Formats: sequence, structure tokens, C-alpha cells
Amino acid sequence: MAGENCIFCKVVTGEIPAAKVYEDERAVAFRDINTQAPTHALVIPRAHVASLNEAGEADEALLGHLLLVAARVAREEGHAEGGYRTVINTGAGAGQSVFHVHVHVLGGRALTWPPG
Repeated sequence: MAGENCIFCKVVTGEIPAAKVYEDERAVAFRDINTQAPTHALVIPRAHVASLNEAGEADEALLGHLLLVAARVAREEGHAEGGYRTVINTGAGAGQSVFHVHVHVLGGRALTWPPG
């Protein structure tokens, strides 16, 4: 864990409640409180990795697992056929506000391109 200042580490430990939609031994998925689409979930690793910039070769399988969990969440929310978007913001300039790597899963409405 990264310590007591990481809000997502607190979600992992249960110190901060979250509307969880999935969890396993490596990841937790929960509904984002700042929704940008009808379905907006976050998939986070239980282990603290601040961002993709801090991820290393040892995190390769974990990062792949996060994407598979994101697909599962989208499928369970009914978006496999209609489509969904996964987003990983890296760094403050890209919109990362919590420095614990996380995958946004967005679906349930038309998503325009380019984002932002």
C-alpha cells in the first residue's frame, strides 16, 4: 500500500466505502462518484501503482488483468454489443486526479471523439 493518503488504497482496504461491482485477489471495480456516462466504473489494482509511468515489467500481468476486468464489467453492465470506452489517464495534465492507476469504464451513451 502507498500509505494513508491514497484514497483508492482506502477503498481497497474498506476504509472508504465504494459501490463495488467486481473484486478478486488482484483488482477491485466500483462505480465512479463523478459519473461521465450512465455506466462509469473504475477498475483499480489492490497493489498501489501510482500511474502507468511508475509501472514496470513486474506489473505487466496486473495491467493486463485490469483490462480484462474492465471488459468483464462492461459486459456485465450490458455494453459488450453496443460498445464502451476504457480510459487510463496518466499524469495531472491528462486528467489523473488520484495517483493510483485506474481504468475508467464508460458506457451507456454515445461517446464522441476526440475526448476532452
